[in-house]
Amino acid sequence: MDKFGKSQPVKRVEDVRFLTGQGGYVDDTAPKGALHAIFLRSSVAHAEITALDIDEARAAPGVHLVVTAEDLAAAGVDLNIFAATVKNRDGTDGAAPERPILARGRVRHVGEPVAMVVAETLSAARDAAELIGFDTDDLEVSLALAAGGPTIHPEAPGNLAFDWGMGDEAATEAAFVAAARTVSLEIADNRVIVNSMEPRGCWAAMEGNRLHLSFGGQGVWVMKARLAKALGMEPDDVRVTIPDVGGGFGMKAMTYPEYYCVAFAARALGRPVRWMSDRSEAMLSDNGGRDLVSLAELAFDADHRITAYRVTTRCNLGAYNSQFGQPIQTQLFSRVLMGVYDVQTTWLGVQGFYTNTTPVDAYRGAGRPEAIYVLERIMDRAARELGIDPWELRRRNFIPRDRFPYLTATGETYDTGDFHKVLARAADEADAAGFAARADADAARGLLRGQGLCYYIESILGDPSESAKVVFEEDGTVSIHVGTQSNGQGHETVYARFLSDQTGIPADLIRVVQGDSDRIAQGGGTGGSRSVTVQNTATLATVSKMIAAGAAYLAEKTGVEAEQISFDDERFRAPGSNLTPTFLELAQMAREEGRTEFLTHEARIKLDARSFPNGAHVAEVVVDPDTGVVTVDRYTVVDDFGNLINPMLAEGQVHGGIAQGIGQAITEHVVFDEDGQLLTASFMDYALPRADDVPMIAFTSEPVPSTSNLMGMKGCGEAGTVGALAAVANAVQDALWPHGVRQADMPFTPLRVWGMMRDGSIAAE
Repeated sequence: MDKFGKSQPVKRVEDVRFLTGQGGYVDDTAPKGALHAIFLRSSVAHAEITALDIDEARAAPGVHLVVTAEDLAAAGVDLNIFAATVKNRDGTDGAAPERPILARGRVRHVGEPVAMVVAETLSAARDAAELIGFDTDDLEVSLALAAGGPTIHPEAPGNLAFDWGMGDEAATEAAFVAAARTVSLEIADNRVIVNSMEPRGCWAAMEGNRLHLSFGGQGVWVMKARLAKALGMEPDDVRVTIPDVGGGFGMKAMTYPEYYCVAFAARALGRPVRWMSDRSEAMLSDNGGRDLVSLAELAFDADHRITAYRVTTRCNLGAYNSQFGQPIQTQLFSRVLMGVYDVQTTWLGVQGFYTNTTPVDAYRGAGRPEAIYVLERIMDRAARELGIDPWELRRRNFIPRDRFPYLTATGETYDTGDFHKVLARAADEADAAGFAARADADAARGLLRGQGLCYYIESILGDPSESAKVVFEEDGTVSIHVGTQSNGQGHETVYARFLSDQTGIPADLIRVVQGDSDRIAQGGGTGGSRSVTVQNTATLATVSKMIAAGAAYLAEKTGVEAEQISFDDERFRAPGSNLTPTFLELAQMAREEGRTEFLTHEARIKLDARSFPNGAHVAEVVVDPDTGVVTVDRYTVVDDFGNLINPMLAEGQVHGGIAQGIGQAITEHVVFDEDGQLLTASFMDYALPRADDVPMIAFTSEPVPSTSNLMGMKGCGEAGTVGALAAVANAVQDALWPHGVRQADMPFTPLRVWGMMRDGSIAAE
């Protein structure tokens, strides 16, 4: 392992400034004297705009600018925000209605931005926004995940955005007809609001003739390209930066209307403009996550081996296509459709619908948590109906170790895996054998204990290419320029430590440079658990160039062939010479001689394949039948992340992901009323998990090194969430099953669980 990384649990260096209030977030970094932007948002879910009178607002004290969609269009702005689409089953494209930067003619969800006010102070902007005359004629609201109802977009008759499929539908049907047993279950995956600790925000300013936008995001290059296109500017005239970011989770990877408007205002006024969302505004306007319903079906032979798998999904896109809204529950869902099971006959059919709600897009895992949740819930149901232990059913259907690399039914190639070994370790770590005794002890106290198992697999997504540039600075420090973007994961620690391990440069002299389109020409940003794997692979390639350049330089000095000069992770050594410089000493020598070509080194790599982290989550819950309160009492996870660079950071990612999964399973739920009004628009109504909702989490690494990258790594950023949903849900189902509950859907709030038990008991009598 020493060749590629020390695998030591190094503490995060960035935490000192974060925990002492020294972080530089969007709201901290806005230029002094920046004007304040406020957005007038729709208070109705679906309506024709009959009046938008901004005259009084424009004349209000301190106001510099009021902008509507009409103003943007008149200024030549391209109003349509980009969104990817998928192909329908008949080969046509999915619907692509306009999503305007500001509402044009009609509003389609509560919280949609209608106008922007820019003023000297925040209070002046708010006061002016209240003077805007905004009148509408209400239209009927559609919230159904079904064809029909009031039309939201004429481009999508019946509000059907797409009808997508993957697999062999006929062969799958034939396998079901021939099956010894079949099992089916409808599975709902509730919508959540991301609620990053830092809400969205941005500021923009003109720097000479160039526009500079700074925002809380997950990568600068998509925003740069989209902003330049929207404003009709040359890309070289646009600079995008990202400061410290207080959580992203996929939600901040997207472009949003506010960023375009603030940039437009800064250019139009020639003054810096800033905007920061408040929490309720974020709940109304941030992309939501999940929100789908699936019918899952499994076919079995007489030996309880799966012969076919079929999923039919209806997903909610919200009022518009968000940037990746259509691909998430189709292409991304399919990446791990069959999970870790050896089945080649599958069919996935997905229909996406528009509703008068906030758009839905990526949330930690983006399609893969949804897919694993469906699969592992139906596996749990199948074990119950077939009368087989759920652990044994999984073992019986695992892809054998000798079948890797394994080509899945949906075209993914799993490089490595040893699912039997990981599951066996999970049984030991979770003390699965002691569960019955714990359940009996709880029963004696009138409580119900359930155990839930989820075996997940994750597909690393995102750009497989990345660059790393190392610069030896005049002050004796070293900068490493990276194409990923930290949202709190600890990149500054892991990248500096990794470069230090490979070069001997002290980590405290290494500075990570990220999130600046002027300083980093190209990068893939952060998302899909890609960051450390691709970025450190790029760093390895750069270090190879550094060593080669150092050897060439020393060959000139010593008269020794460059091929004979070695580097031992700290110093160069040449036979017959006592010249043994470190990288820092070599750089200083080169600088003194004016050899600047030895001071900057850069490499770009492309991984040939993705890695597939996997693992077993075992949750135990305790249900109080009198109150319906669910407590997650024990939680054990054994992960195969391949070789770990920093185990402590990996464990932290797992803890965070599990907490978000427990939140969705136990407390979080977005509720709209029949008029499309968001009823859960504050923390009085939307319940994030609290400290006492999350137990101590036991994490164990059981690595099977990946073959898709030199370090044998598998990403870990989203894995916790991917496994947590089904583990907790299956545990609740296990606790409630003896009481007649056959349909247990998230979130397991006290009222819902109490109601399930009441209805289940009635049904069982």
